[in-house]
Amino acid sequence: MSTRRPRGSAAASAPEPLGALDESGRRARAAHTAGEPVVEFAEATPYEQYVGVRQLQALVRPVTDHPAEPSFLVVTQVMELWFTLLRREWELAQRRLRDDDLDGALAAIRRSVHHLRSLDASWGSLMWLTPAEFNGFRDQLGEASGFQSYEYRHVEFLLGLKAESVVRPHRGLPAVHADLLRALADPSLEDDVLTFLARRGLPVPAEILERDRSVTHEADPAVTALWGEVYRDPRPGNELFTLGEALSDVAEVFTTWRQRHVTAVRRSMGAKPGTGGSSGLAWLERSAARVVFPDLWAARTVI
Repeated sequence: MSTRRPRGSAAASAPEPLGALDESGRRARAAHTAGEPVVEFAEATPYEQYVGVRQLQALVRPVTDHPAEPSFLVVTQVMELWFTLLRREWELAQRRLRDDDLDGALAAIRRSVHHLRSLDASWGSLMWLTPAEFNGFRDQLGEASGFQSYEYRHVEFLLGLKAESVVRPHRGLPAVHADLLRALADPSLEDDVLTFLARRGLPVPAEILERDRSVTHEADPAVTALWGEVYRDPRPGNELFTLGEALSDVAEVFTTWRQRHVTAVRRSMGAKPGTGGSSGLAWLERSAARVVFPDLWAARTVI
C-alpha cells in the first residue's frame, strides 16, 4: 500500500516501526555476520522503509521529454524539503524561547544556518540552465510558479515577512489555507526573540510586543538601540550577543539564497513575465529587497 499522504493533507501519516536495535544488538548482529553487512531481507530493506526511495522516485514526473526538465523539477522538490526542515527548526526555536531555553533555541537556529547554506547551494544545479533550455519545457508548466509554494510562505512568515495576499492562492486546499492563516497571525521567530528579551529585562516597547503579528515588523528605533547595547558587549559570555549573531547568520544566508534566485531567473529567462502572472524578474527583485530582522542590521549603524 502506498504511504504517500493525500495531496493537501496537513500532516503526514506516522511511519511504520522499523524495529529498534540498540548498541548491544548491533554488536551481536555484527558478530553473527562476521562483520559483513546483512544482505537478506524478507521484504523491502529497512533503508527503503525509512527513506521511501520509491515514493521519492515516483514524484519525479516531468511533463515534457526535454532533458533539462528533470533537473529543474528535482531541484525544486529538494528546495521544498529544505523549506520543511527550516520550518521545523524555527518552530522548535520558538518553543525553546518560550520555555526560556536559550541553549536549545540557539542549537536549532545554528542547525538552520547549515540547512540554509545547503538550500543556497541547490542553485548550483540550475545555474547552467540557458534560455533555450528553459524554453524547452517552460510553456508546459502552465501557471505553475514558485510563488505558489506554501511551505516557502511558512518560512517567510517565521522570518517576519508577512502578507495576507500570499495566502489567497491556497484557498483550494482548506487545511493548507487554515495553517497559513494561523502562521500569518502567530508570532514570528523575531517576535518570540523580542518577547524573550523583554522577559530578560530589556526595554522592548509594549507597542512592539502587542502589535498586529500579521504585519511585517519594520525597524524600530527603540529595538535598534536595544540591539546596539547588546552588540557593544561582544564578549564570548554574552549569550544575547551570541543570539544576535546566530539570527544575523540566518538573515544573511537567506538573503543570499533570494539574491541567487534573482540571478538564476535573470540568467534563464531575463525579464519575461513569470508563469504565475507576476512581472517575473522585477517582482523577485522587490521581494528580495525585503529585510529580515531589520533591527539587527540597523543596530550596526548606531554602534
